[in-house]
Formats: sequence, C-alpha cells, structure tokens
Amino acid sequence: MKKKHKKKKNHLSFRLNVLFFFVFLLFSGLILRLGFVQIVQGEEFISQLGRVIEATDRQEAPRGIMYDRYGHVIVDNQVEYSITYTNPSQSTRAETMLAIARELEPLVDMEEESSRVTVRDRKDYLLLNMTEEERYKLVSKEERGSLKNVSEEYRLEIERITDEDVESLTPTDLQVLAIYREMVRGYANSAQKIKQRITMEEKHVISENLDRLPGIDISRDSSRIYPYGDSFRSIFGSVNSIPSEKIDYYLTRGYDRSDSVGTSYLELQYENVLKGKKAIIERVTTRQGTQTIDDSINERPGQRGNDLVLTVDMELQQRLEEIIAEEMRAAGRNSFISDRSAYAVLMDPATGDILAMAGFYDDGKPDRTTFADHDGNVNKVFEMGSSVKAATVLTGFHAGVAAPGTQFNDRPVYLPGTPVKRSWNTSGFGWIDDRRALEQSSNVYMFEIGMRMANCRYTAPNARCGWSNDSIQKAYSDVRNSFHQFGLGSETGIDLPNYSSGLQGQATVGGNLLDLLIGQYDNYTTLQLAQYIATIANDGYRMEPRLVREIRDPSINQSDPGAVIQKFEPTILNRVDMSDAHIRRVQEGLRGVMTRGTAQSRFSGASYQPAGKTGTAQVKVAVGEGDNRRIIDGNTQTLVGYAPYNNPEIAFAVVVPNVRLERHGGAQGIAQKISKKALDSFFEMQGYRNGPTVVDEPMEEE
Repeated sequence: MKKKHKKKKNHLSFRLNVLFFFVFLLFSGLILRLGFVQIVQGEEFISQLGRVIEATDRQEAPRGIMYDRYGHVIVDNQVEYSITYTNPSQSTRAETMLAIARELEPLVDMEEESSRVTVRDRKDYLLLNMTEEERYKLVSKEERGSLKNVSEEYRLEIERITDEDVESLTPTDLQVLAIYREMVRGYANSAQKIKQRITMEEKHVISENLDRLPGIDISRDSSRIYPYGDSFRSIFGSVNSIPSEKIDYYLTRGYDRSDSVGTSYLELQYENVLKGKKAIIERVTTRQGTQTIDDSINERPGQRGNDLVLTVDMELQQRLEEIIAEEMRAAGRNSFISDRSAYAVLMDPATGDILAMAGFYDDGKPDRTTFADHDGNVNKVFEMGSSVKAATVLTGFHAGVAAPGTQFNDRPVYLPGTPVKRSWNTSGFGWIDDRRALEQSSNVYMFEIGMRMANCRYTAPNARCGWSNDSIQKAYSDVRNSFHQFGLGSETGIDLPNYSSGLQGQATVGGNLLDLLIGQYDNYTTLQLAQYIATIANDGYRMEPRLVREIRDPSINQSDPGAVIQKFEPTILNRVDMSDAHIRRVQEGLRGVMTRGTAQSRFSGASYQPAGKTGTAQVKVAVGEGDNRRIIDGNTQTLVGYAPYNNPEIAFAVVVPNVRLERHGGAQGIAQKISKKALDSFFEMQGYRNGPTVVDEPMEEE
C-alpha cells in the first residue's frame, strides 16, 4: 500500500513540473514577441500610426417643428449654411490659424461679428502680431527676469498695450480677428462654427477656395422660421448659442460648444425634446509618404428632433391680436398716461389649454418694429381691481363672516388714520346682498368681509372697530391663502421655464387689507387672472395651464404628423376649499354682472350667455424727468369671465393698464370691447373656420 501511494505522489509531481514548464515557455514567447514588436518594429508601427488620419464631424440635425392644435405648422425649419473650422490638433500654432483667418477674410463678410470683438480680444490680437523686439519694448528682458512666470509677463504686456494701439486696428484687422476668435474656441477634431447663415455667394466663393483653406469647410444647418410672423412669437422662444454660464451643463450632456440650443420659453422648456440627433461623419485617411492609399467615410445619419403639438389655436390667436391692435388704434395714444399696452388670455377652463395669449406694447419709440408682447401675459404684473371680487366673496363665505344672502350696508367707511373708503357710487348702494355686490361691484361689501375677518365690526363713522395688529395679520394670511387657491399670487404651473408669480404688497395695515380685497394692493399677471376665473368656471377645480398637448415622432410629411410619443393629460392642481353651493352662488352673481350689472350694456344680449366680472384699479403713474416729473392719476381696466354660463367652453382675462381718467381724455371700456370681440370670434369659429393667415414673408430666427 505504501509503494502505491508513493508512486501516485511522484506521478502528480511530474505533471505539475510539466505544466510549469509549458507556462514558462508561453511567458517567454510572449516577452520575446513584445520585445520584438517594441524594439524591432516599433518605429514602423509608429510611422504607420502617423499615416492614419481620423476626422469626425458631428453635424447638427434640424430641431423638431411645432404645430397648433389643428395641425398647422407654426414653427418650422429652413436650410442654411455655416462656415466651420476643424482644428487637426491642440498643438496647432496660433500663427497657423491666424494665417488661415487672413486667407478667409476677403471671402466672407464678418462685419456684424467684428462688432462684438472686445477690447481684450483686440489686445490679444495685437500681441500675437508683434515681433519679439516689439514685445521687449512692452516688457524689457530685465523686467521679465524679475517676474515669477509667463502669466505675469502676459498680464503686464496686455496692460501696456495702449488705447491708441487698440484704435489703430483697421476694419480688415477686426474681421480677421473675428474669424480667428471663433477658430480658437474649438476643440481638436471638432468642427467649430465661424459664421452661420452665410449667403449663397459666400458659400460658392469659399467652396471654390477650400483647397487653400485647411480645416475650413461648409456645413449644412437649419434655422427657425415662423410662417405666421410674430404671432405668438415670443412664447415660442429663441434658439441661440449656448450661454456662457451654462456651457458646462450642456457639455456634460453631450453637446458641443458650437451647438445651438433653446434659450427661452418653449424652445428652452422642451430643449431635450426638440433637439435633433446629430449626424456623425467619420473620415479615415491612410497615407504613405505624400500619397493617400486609402480614404473611407463612415456616416451615421442624424434625425430631426421630435415635434410638439401645442394647445394654441393659431387662427384664434391671430384674430385676438387683430382685435387688440384695433382697439389700441381706436383708443389712441392720448388715452394712455405713458406707454399703451393690453393683454389677453383665452383658455379652456376644463383642461387648462391655452387657446390664445396676446399682448400689445407701444412705448412710442419710432424704431419699434413690432408691438407684439405676448410674454407680457406671464411676466408683467398689475393691480387688477374689482375683477378679483368673486374670490373675495368666496373667501368671506369660507371664513364664515358672510353667507349667501347676507346683506351689508354700502356707505362710506371712515377708519382712523385711513382715507375714506367707499364704492364707485360715492353715496353708496345701501343694503345689498352678495349677488348684487358682484353685479354692481360694491367695494364696501368687500371691505365688510375684510373688517370682519380682522374682528372689526364697523358700526358708525369714526367708531373704533376693535381690530388688533394680530387680527389684521391673520386676516392678511387667510385672504392670501384663499386667493392662492385660485392662482392669484401663486405659481400657475404653466409649462414655461420662467414666469412671474405676482407681487405682494409689503405693508400690513388695516387700510391696505381692505384694498387687497378689491384688487388694489397685490399685483397679478394676466395669466393668473385667467386661471382664477377659469377655476370658478370649472366649479372650483384649478387646472394647470398648458401650452403643449403632445410630443410626436418627427413627421415625414408635415401634413401628416408622426406617431404620438407622449400625450399630456389635463392636470388638476387643487380644488378650492369652498362648498359647491357657495361656488354656484358666486357663479350666479357673475352671470348677473353681464345681464344687469356693470357689463350689461355690451353682454346682456350675447347668445353664448357669458358670466364675468369687471374691474377698474386706480393707479398713479410717474411721468417726465427732473423738474418736469409729475404724478398722473389713471386706471387699469380689466374684465374676466367665461361662457357659456351653464357649460363653459372658454375662460378669459383682459387687462388694459394705465389708461387716463375719462375726464382727462382716456377711453373707457377698452377691456370690455376686446373681450366682447374675442368671445364673438371664438363662438363664430365653432361653426366656420378659415384657418390662420400665412404672412407674405415668414419671420426668420433672429
């Protein structure tokens, strides 16, 4: 047994020795092969690598297009060409690029680009063109020896270049500098745009001279075009170069420095949807000596960005813009204290869809090319006056200081330290209930709600009503929290990257509390005003306003949109904390405004049965400069509403700021006129539509 065990042990040892021997031979062969490749063939392989040139060009694809709710293309693309420079290596000398820039300068107009060249750019250019002797005149050899590093030498040289030297640069120098500045911004083997939207003449001339312009090429791009001119233009947003403060953000997401991105409004909000997938062209060239022995191109096609279907009705949008412009012309410039403007939002109260949103602004400057100010609906705030009183009445109901049918005595109110408070009917309306208070726009009824919420029971002129600082502060908080439920003073939730949430008054005294309840203290946007009245129209459900309904695959044929990728469903932000009975009661009051109240003269006979609330906020506007500066009294006219009363299809808000008082020549009822024509147009379009009107010369991206 011992002999057998010993024999097995010897046999295993022999096998291990053989295995180790083979491993040794393999490693020896590998080491010999590596040494041969590195020592004997190393130079040859390095030479071969040097003869293989790879270049990758990433070409931007067109952005997705935008449609209105009926399938009309409202933001499109057009083909354009750009000059690009591809730096073959990070070690390319500045003198080499400067020489190319000088060759390119006579072939392209860079006047606009050269106007953006900074003083520092000019000094760098002057320094680059100096001889060694000229640089020693700026900073002597002795001075250089005492400086710590090259950066200090450079800083001192830049400082000693005089303004006279900078001004000595010719227009040609500046154009060369504009080209060179763009060239040095690029990365190695990455195409950097030097000039976009070149003319066809520039394209042809440069194409004929590409053989003497190493690294220069012509790329095919696209830019935005707007078939309906400036209709809704500012809300579409802009596409520009990546802002310097966001360059790192975009680079980490696969963008190149020379890419264009959405920089405002919808273009920015939906950048990741609208951006296209770049085409990638890889060119591999193998040279032997001075001859090219292989040249291959691999191309991965790009894809246009996804498309957006908006909620906007472009035909209604154009009509709303026309209506506002007509009423602004009819009112005349003298009707306004200073700048004349008007804003309007039309939306579907059940879904939050923005159907149209138009703004007009005229500051009187003769060089103004457009009066469109559509984004003013989301970023300009105003005191909205009595149009907010429906929220006030509902706030009073919810707080328990009033109820449907509660009557208050509308008469002048005298509070200590506060100017007399009264309704527009200076003698008062006497005892009125909540519905008549809305119909006749009673201020005092709203004052009573505010005073009672602050524990003030006003009974007689100059009477001490018993409110305290704490009770007043609590009333402010309760009122604003209630108003926020309707969207007044809170974020609307609209799908835009930025918008105003309103402006809150800072003082918290009793008199201002009363002003708050009649819309003459806090400031709101026109969109907030529209969301507020839409919430009442929608039985207390506040919907998120939206501009985009769907995201679709890129369409092959514009008349046939692509498949739906994502559909945005209506979103309920909140349900106001008021009872159904209270909301119905206020709705009745809003209907009465149009049939027998402050808006009956224009709306009582309307077949679409509107409900709404008028408003006139008193304003004081400072005009003039220096000794001529003075304060002029005026008003901001507003109207909010919805129709039809029993089954609302549309909610609206119209704001006309800073109108002169009637006795000083200001036109009255502008907001009501705009609202009436807008509603008429909306319901007329339910039966017959012509479609939006394409302008003769579509607007191009700026």
